[in-house]
Amino acid sequence: MPTSVRLACLAALAAAPLGLALPALAQPAAAPAPAAAPAPPPLPSLMTATPAEGFDLAVRLARRAIPMMQRDPAARSEVRQHYSRDGGELIDAAQVVALHFQTVAAANNYWRPAAR
Repeated sequence: MPTSVRLACLAALAAAPLGLALPALAQPAAAPAPAAAPAPPPLPSLMTATPAEGFDLAVRLARRAIPMMQRDPAARSEVRQHYSRDGGELIDAAQVVALHFQTVAAANNYWRPAAR
């Protein structure tokens, strides 16, 4: 896929949760989307006591992003069936978790003892 098309798709995904329409990608109005599931409670902090808790938080962050980008549960289910059988896409998903874990680890100063 050409870079310009990929960037346009990413821009559309980023704009969709905000209710924005990009003129070049706007399409005729379709049937209204099904009601989205209620939003999960906000995360209180990136601070965790241990690296294991930090990894669990990273997984939650990655999982929470998906319903925010793709509000249609049927579409999420359809895509999940595809990527659950594709090793490359599972590796991509793991990289998203790793990036979140990197953020959580940095927020926790890599769980180093506080300097005295």
